[in-house]
Formats: sequence, structure tokens, C-alpha cells
Amino acid sequence: MDNNRYCVIMCGGVGSRFWPFSKAAMPKQFIDFFGTGRSLLQMTFDRIEGIVPNDNIILITNEQYGPLIRQQLPEIKEHQILLEPARRNTAPCIAWAAHHIKAINPDAKMMVAPSDHLIISVEKFRESVVDAFEFIEGRDALLTMGIKPSRPETGYGYIQVGEHVEGSFSAVKTFTEKPDEDLARVFLKSGEFFWNSGMFFWSADSILKAINASVPEVSAVFEQGKEFYGTPAEREFIDSHFEACPSISIDFAVMEKAPNVYVETVDFGWNDLGTWRSLYDHSPKNREGNVTQNCKALMFNSHNNIVAIKGDKLVVASGLEGYIVADVDDALLIVPMEEEQKIKLYVNEVKSKFGDKYL
Repeated sequence: MDNNRYCVIMCGGVGSRFWPFSKAAMPKQFIDFFGTGRSLLQMTFDRIEGIVPNDNIILITNEQYGPLIRQQLPEIKEHQILLEPARRNTAPCIAWAAHHIKAINPDAKMMVAPSDHLIISVEKFRESVVDAFEFIEGRDALLTMGIKPSRPETGYGYIQVGEHVEGSFSAVKTFTEKPDEDLARVFLKSGEFFWNSGMFFWSADSILKAINASVPEVSAVFEQGKEFYGTPAEREFIDSHFEACPSISIDFAVMEKAPNVYVETVDFGWNDLGTWRSLYDHSPKNREGNVTQNCKALMFNSHNNIVAIKGDKLVVASGLEGYIVADVDDALLIVPMEEEQKIKLYVNEVKSKFGDKYL
């Protein structure tokens, strides 16, 4: 293993589209959805282990999730956990991680990975990660992984490949955020577009230069703390300055603007597991197309549903076609699967009427 290689796992999201299973106190990255005994976060750690040294795996999250990380990944040392005092999206998150890592190792190369993705072919994934590290070493490059699309998905961002560089690597021509279905069909047919996985590779130097050029208002906040990174005073500096950052994604802030963006096109069975539908698609189904997530259910005259219940409750249902039925503690969700994109709106309405009690 190369000691200059680092991995930053982002694990601070709330995952509101998976409500009520994913709640503020226990977001989806900490949940074992498949009954394997490993949460999505633990599975992410397992995939990276051995590619970079364990001491070079950094987890960045909201400060309330520190105890969950320590519980689920006891092998992680305290200095490997960066706790954000506020949610500011991915650009400030990555800026802090890059400054932190550069202070430890000025020659660091970084992988940035979300904590809640599903990867089917782990060996292909690991090969692609090694290839990605080799590509950025010696290059001033910002690299993302592009997933070969299998359907005209409207919930993902798309990357259009440009000039071929080598192997599975190309320059990026354009980014498009969540197209409508007609445009997504055009993208799929063209063969030039790939799903944006949200997994990135770059040197600490390269991403900090790009952030400074594209979003100086983010860079300015962290530049003030240069003397503190990698020291005991780092946390105090972050606590007093982090909230001054604008909330902005790394895609919008940097990747859509920088001139040195590349894509590695990969196909290792990827899903961002962002919705109940995506969980349904990747779960075993019975003859009627129903999925039951670690629970007991009797389904009559019902097809293509997903039923997820926490606890020892029995579900008996009849006449359901394409529904999500999710029951956790004090909240029950019953919606057609075709309305899953509205779950975030429903969660906002719950908050408006009942406060945070059910969230």
C-alpha cells in the first residue's frame, strides 16, 4: 500500500428520502438494510480497507454522529474522525478534509467516497479505485467515477465524456443535473453520458487550488486556519469558523467549472441507494415481486411492493400494487413507489406540523 493514499468517507447526511427508517438520530448510512450484519458505512469501510492504509481513512460527519462511528468502526482512532459543527454540503466538507490531510502529508492523494452506496462487484470496484489513484498520481487532475447507465434515470446527475485520454479515462465535456425523462432517454441512447457517482480522486494540492479558484469564499474560511491543521487547536478553529461557509456541493462549486476534470468510466454494479425504489431494485423478491426487509408479512393479491418493518410486528396486506410500506417506532409510511421523490416533501410537512418528534 502507498502511504500517500488517503480515503475520506463522508457520512454526515440525514437520508430523508429513506424516512421513516432513516431518521436524524440514525441515518441510513448506519443501518444494516440487507441483514448482513454490516451497515452501509461499515460496507464502505470494508471495500476501502487494504487499498489505503487504515490510518489514512478519514471519516467526516456531523458532530452528533461521532458516537455511532465509534460504535460501528471501533478500529478507527479518534484523530481519524472529523466532526462538522454544522451541515454545509460537500464543498466545505471536502475543503476541510483536504487541509487536514495536507497538513499531515503534503504529498497526499485523496479518494472521496459517500458512505451510503451499494457496490455489487467489490473486486471490480477495488481494481477501479487502484487505477484511479494511479491516474491522478503525477497529474494535476480532478477525477470522478462515471457509472455506465442501465436506464433513463432522472434522479442522478450525468457526465458527458469528452476526449479520450487512456484506458477507461476521458476528459469531461459537460455535467447535467437530474434531467427529465425525455432527456435522460437521449443521454442513454447516445452512449456518451454516464451517471455521476459522487466518488472523486485528486491530490490535496489539486483540490485546494480548484476550490480557491472556483469558490474563494469557501477557501477564504479555511485558509485562516493553516497554522492549526493537524494540531490540537484544529477543532477549536473549525468550531468557530465552519458555519461561515456557504452551503454548496463540490459538483456545483468546482467540478462543473474546473478545466482539469476527468472521468473514469466504470461498471461494477453501483447504486447510490438513495430511495426506497433503489433498495427494492436490489433486494430479493418473491414470485409476486414483493420485497420484505427483515420482517414478517403476508401479502394477498399484492405485487411489486416493498415492506420494511422494525420490531416484531406482523404485516397483513391485500390489494397493494407498487407500494412502499415502512414502519419504525412511532412513524408509518404508506405511499405508491412512483411517488418516492415526494417523500422529502412529506417529511418537510411532518416537520412543519409536528416539529422534530417524528424525524
